[in-house]
Formats: sequence, structure tokens, C-alpha cells
Amino acid sequence: MAKKIVKQLKLMIPGGKAVPGQQLGPALGGAGINIGEFVKRFNDETKERVGETVPTVVNVFDDRSYAMVYKTEPASQMVLKAIKGEKGSGEPNKKKIGKITKAQVKEIAEKKMVDLNAKDLEGAIRIIEGTCRSMGVEVK
Repeated sequence: MAKKIVKQLKLMIPGGKAVPGQQLGPALGGAGINIGEFVKRFNDETKERVGETVPTVVNVFDDRSYAMVYKTEPASQMVLKAIKGEKGSGEPNKKKIGKITKAQVKEIAEKKMVDLNAKDLEGAIRIIEGTCRSMGVEVK
């Protein structure tokens, strides 16, 4: 018989650098997860992803065990890395923060394809282009 999922947590944690502090403590403690064990396991499993934000889905089961699913880095973070920017534009239609090539957009779409709601690569590229537009990044 399969275990029953009691709670599902969606967390954004820096890869390999989780600390049992303000962000994780209340979320994990409320779900009955041992915070120290979680932090050690997360850091061990994401040590090769240092420097990127790792979206993590934690499924907590009725016997207080849990399973972690790691997603790819957010598309906005990938776009900012590609243009070497700090943050998106506050007024994306008026103030542009940089330019990105179609090849870079395609590369990001290929990396994100597993987490995107797109049938094919063309749809994924259009989703990433929309992210760029909403951040104030021109696609050339």
C-alpha cells in the first residue's frame, strides 16, 4: 500500500547552502520534519547546484517520512544570468534592462522543458520569451 501524502511544501532554497533558520524552520517544523536531517540531506544532494536557486517540492507522508523532488532553476534566474543582470525592470514596457539572443532563449527553453507546461520546444521558447518581456529584456 502506498503512503498517504499529508502535506506538500514548495520551497525555494539556494543549492547546497540550506540553513536551519527563519525560512525553513517554521515550514518544516510545522510538517513534523527533522530540520537538521533535512538541511544535511538537501545540502548533500544539491552540492553541485551551488549558486542557483533550487525549487524543491517536499511531500510529507503520514508516517513523518518525506520525499524531495528538485526542479530546474526558475526561468527568470536563467535569463538574468544570460544577460548578466541583477534584477528585472520595474517598468518592462518603458525601461529595458538588456538584450538576449534567440539562441540563448532556445538554450534556456531546452533546460526548462521538463518543468514547463509546453507540448514542444516551440511552445517552451514562447514561454521563455514571455518571461523575458515581462522582465524588460529584449529578445533579438
